[in-house]
Amino acid sequence: MAVEEEVPVRDQATEYDKLESTPIVGEHRDILAGAREPDGPAIDLALSGTVFFDIVLTGLAASPASGTEVGADGMGSCPGGVANLAVAASRLGLRTAVAAAFGEDVYGDFCWETLSAQEMVDLSASRRIADWHSPFTVSLAYRGDRSMVTHEHPSPVPVADMARHLPRARAGFVSLSATGGVPEWALEQAALGTLLFADVGWDDSRQWSRSVLEQLSHCHAFMPNAIEAMSYTRTGSPASALSALAEHVPVAVVTDGPRGALAVDQTTGEHAAVEGIVLDAVDTTGAGDVFGAAFIVGTLAGWPLEQRLRFANLSASLSVQHTGGSLSAPGWADIAAWWGQLHAARHDAAQRRLAADYGFLGDLVPLPWRPTAQRRASATIGLRH
Repeated sequence: MAVEEEVPVRDQATEYDKLESTPIVGEHRDILAGAREPDGPAIDLALSGTVFFDIVLTGLAASPASGTEVGADGMGSCPGGVANLAVAASRLGLRTAVAAAFGEDVYGDFCWETLSAQEMVDLSASRRIADWHSPFTVSLAYRGDRSMVTHEHPSPVPVADMARHLPRARAGFVSLSATGGVPEWALEQAALGTLLFADVGWDDSRQWSRSVLEQLSHCHAFMPNAIEAMSYTRTGSPASALSALAEHVPVAVVTDGPRGALAVDQTTGEHAAVEGIVLDAVDTTGAGDVFGAAFIVGTLAGWPLEQRLRFANLSASLSVQHTGGSLSAPGWADIAAWWGQLHAARHDAAQRRLAADYGFLGDLVPLPWRPTAQRRASATIGLRH
C-alpha cells in the first residue's frame, strides 16, 4: 500500500516525482473541533458505494487507436470510486465512514489498507468478501480529459445491506440516478437530522429523467456539473439551471470546471458565483469529488456560501496536479503551501485580487507556512517503502 516515509522535502525534486502523485502531508486537522458536542454524531460524513482499484496513466499524447501503442509519462494506483470523496473529506479533517465491498485479493488488500490505515476512513460498515474480484478501472488521462475501462462483478453482499451499519453522521453523501431512489440508510439518517448532499452520474441513455429531481426533496444540497444541471432542468445556461434546481433543493450548486461555480443557499438567503482557478492539470480524475468534499467541509463548518465555493474550487484545482482520483486530494498542508506562495508573490493586479478573494485562508492556515519533512509515498501498488 502507499505509506508515509520520512525524507527531506528538497530531495523530492526528481524527475520521477514529477510524474507521480506526492501530495504534501501535514498533521491531521479537525476542522469541526470547536463545533463538536459530547452527544453529537461520532462521524461527520457517511457514504456508500463501490470502491474500485484504479490504475491511472497520465501524459498520453492521444488515446490509443486500435492496433496501436501509446506511451504514458506517468502512472499511479489508488482506490477509486466512492473512495475519491471519502479520502478528500478525511484529508480535510472530516471523520468519514464508508460502506463498500472489498475483495480478498491483492487489489482489495491495497484499497482496504490505504483507506483504513493511511487515510483514516472508518470501514466498520464495509466487508471483505472471499472469492470475489475487486472492481477494477484503468484510466487514461490526456489533453485535460480522461477515458476509462472498467471491469466489475456485482458484490455477493449488497452494499445496501452494509450501509445499514453506517454510524450516524452529521452529513451523508449520495449519488442519484433514475433507476433507484435515495438509499434507505440515507433516508433513515436524514430523519435524525443528517444533511444529505447529492450529485448525479452521467446518464448514458440521455433521457435525463425528471425522477432525479424528485429525489431532491430528501436532500439538503445538490452539486451537479453544468452539463448535468442543464440537461436535467432542460435549460440553456448554468445560471438558468441553478434557478430551476433551487425549486427542488435548499442548496443548489452548479460546477463548471475551470470556469468556476455558482450556487444559491436558501437556508441563508445567499447567492454566489466564483471564478475557477486554472492550474496545470496532470489528471482530472476525481476533481468533482474533491469539490464536493470541500463544499461539505465548509457547510458543516458554517462558512459563508462564497467562501465555501472558493475553498471547493481551490481544493479541486490542487487535486488535478497529481495522479489518481483519491490520493491526489489535497490536505491542509497543500492548501497552506498554495496560500503561502500566493501571499508571497502578489506582484500584479491578478495575484493581488486572488489573494484578496482567498484572504479567508489567513484564518485557516498559518503564515509563514512551515513545511513538514513528511511526504506521502507515490500512488502505486508496485512500490512499498
